[in-house]
Amino acid sequence: MTPDFGRTLRLLAEAGMAPVPDRVGLAVPRARELLWQGLRHLVGPGAQWLPEYEHVARWLGGNGGLGLLAMGNCGRGKTLLVGRVVPLVIHMALGRIVAPYSALDMNDRPDEVKSRHLVYIDDVGTEGVSVRYGVRRLVFPEVVDEAEKRGHLLLCSTNLTLDELRQRYGERTIDRLRAIVRPVAFSGASLRGAGQQK
Repeated sequence: MTPDFGRTLRLLAEAGMAPVPDRVGLAVPRARELLWQGLRHLVGPGAQWLPEYEHVARWLGGNGGLGLLAMGNCGRGKTLLVGRVVPLVIHMALGRIVAPYSALDMNDRPDEVKSRHLVYIDDVGTEGVSVRYGVRRLVFPEVVDEAEKRGHLLLCSTNLTLDELRQRYGERTIDRLRAIVRPVAFSGASLRGAGQQK
């Protein structure tokens, strides 16, 4: 008897098990143009196209089932782009909604964040240990683990480098994170204060 892996995977999926998660694929037509329009709308006439945005536009054009990790100490530039503009582009082009959370929200509502299929977490690495009813949890590794197991699309921004994230969360979490996101290092100037009039 020849094993039928396809049938077995279907049976497991019907039973609620996902040995091969169905990752979220994105392919936004005219991604660069929409990204630039959204950035100009939120920032205003002072908007500038940074080299890092090319990486984000290519990711939007075809993410290969990977999320996005925006790293760097450029303040509002990466947060505005990845936390506000990218979710708007995804919604406008594909009708999908990305649930936004800060790192502190993630700690306050860990199970809610872990359940989201498309999620953005701002300022990863600023949260402390979550303590609820005496139970201590480091939530970000749980979110990464769940995203890998379930195929969730994880978008996040951080001022930390991969090495700093490794020191904070451990090699296991970074290994999983690298498997499910495309890292983009931001080095441009902060846009803090830009777009506040809108």
